[in-house]
Amino acid sequence: MRLSKWADRIAAMSLDAYDGRIEPFLPLTHLIRPHTGQIETGKRFMSTLEGSELIRRPKEHVQDPYSFRCIPQVHGAVKDNIMYVKSVIENEINSATDNPNIFPDEDMVISAGNFHGEPIAIPMDALAIAMSELASISERRTYQLIHGLRGLPKYLVANPGLNSGFMIPQYTAASIVSQNKGLCWPASCDSIPSSQGQEDHVSMGSNSATKLVRVVDNVETVLAIELFNAAQALEFRRPAKSSPILERIFEDYRKVVPFIDNDTYMHPLIEKSIQFIRQEQYL
Repeated sequence: MRLSKWADRIAAMSLDAYDGRIEPFLPLTHLIRPHTGQIETGKRFMSTLEGSELIRRPKEHVQDPYSFRCIPQVHGAVKDNIMYVKSVIENEINSATDNPNIFPDEDMVISAGNFHGEPIAIPMDALAIAMSELASISERRTYQLIHGLRGLPKYLVANPGLNSGFMIPQYTAASIVSQNKGLCWPASCDSIPSSQGQEDHVSMGSNSATKLVRVVDNVETVLAIELFNAAQALEFRRPAKSSPILERIFEDYRKVVPFIDNDTYMHPLIEKSIQFIRQEQYL
């Protein structure tokens, strides 16, 4: 849930730095396709970008790429999935999963299957897919920022020439997104019988959950890389300002991650970016 909120904040900064349009976030579009997460995402972007000089200035382009224009639809679908999984988990942790089940008032002992992990396994697999999409669309926004479009320098290089700028962080994000594709293969599709065939169908839910942890960690890194790029790109738009919310995030981010003039070892800066989005005061 923290990463979902950060995805919105970071994407809003990327949108402003990319000279993107606000129209895809206006409420009318989302009211005629009323998915809860989509509506919430649109509202969140409208409030986050309120007061931005960049978002208000005239645009030469008619449309933005999907990774910007379709943020409400993609981020919104992820939000809806997170809330569904949250409801499943809350139901599960307040359930009895013992076997047998003993009902003293009814004087009954029932051997049944409440121990089976399927109710958790499928949502864990679905959440891995949903979260991986946050990273997938994030990496595409990072790519757009370094592509040398809309007045931004290629690879966001402050001093061009021998400097390769933000090429390698985008490589890193792309490789992580590719790794997530393998991790998103649903473990709940698998089953290996055991116990002499008595346990002839199992959920593999533990594998679903441990894979999900790896996916979520990967998403955190990819979003941190997008923030690294978005902050760099935003500086090339000066003296124009983004919104008060995003400028506050930017100023605090600059206290730990500097503007990059010349090529440097970026891994420590990516790690600092990861630590930055583990905070919640901006959400």
